[in-house]
Amino acid sequence: MPTPLHAFVYLASQSPRRAQLIEQIGIAHRPLLPERRENAERLEEERPDESPDDYVRRVTLAKLLAARNRLARRGLPPAPILAADTTVALGRRILGKPRDAEDAAATLRALSGRWHRVMTAVAVSHGRENLLAVSTSRVKFADLSERTIGGYIASGEPFGKAGAYAIQGPIAAWVERIEGSYTGIMGLPLFETRELLARARVQTRA
Repeated sequence: MPTPLHAFVYLASQSPRRAQLIEQIGIAHRPLLPERRENAERLEEERPDESPDDYVRRVTLAKLLAARNRLARRGLPPAPILAADTTVALGRRILGKPRDAEDAAATLRALSGRWHRVMTAVAVSHGRENLLAVSTSRVKFADLSERTIGGYIASGEPFGKAGAYAIQGPIAAWVERIEGSYTGIMGLPLFETRELLARARVQTRA
């Protein structure tokens, strides 16, 4: 007898973009967000000499483990859990969320006129098993003038975003070319996500 389908997935992410994307493929979801006592930002701390590829995998699995423990503590109904992390890299350099306006400006200057990578890892718990997939895309910005950078920072858009930008925001007007998954650059690659959720037997309306 086949394993019955799960009616929903827990989404262990505070990103409204990920919630919108998962709804786009017809997946019912419920939030499973960190508690106040949890230090979610600590999970994203870098380790010396860690490659961006290893970093995004480690952080995503750490987020999934934290969410699994959260689910057990709260005594919620069992269901698969989805966690994700997006990392922007210039070579081996990880470009995280900017600390302040100066850091955001330095990041955008580094990206100006150059190709960089955007990696989004998706992890789904399925019983005792953790399923993982990574989408890697390449993005090239046109040259960004100091005026463009200053205006973008003044809008507040860079903050809270890896690489100091969101592809679906105003900065898209300076994206010269992309290679890979647009939804992966946004923060949740839908092709890989759909495949993982199918393996975890999550029901879809799409």
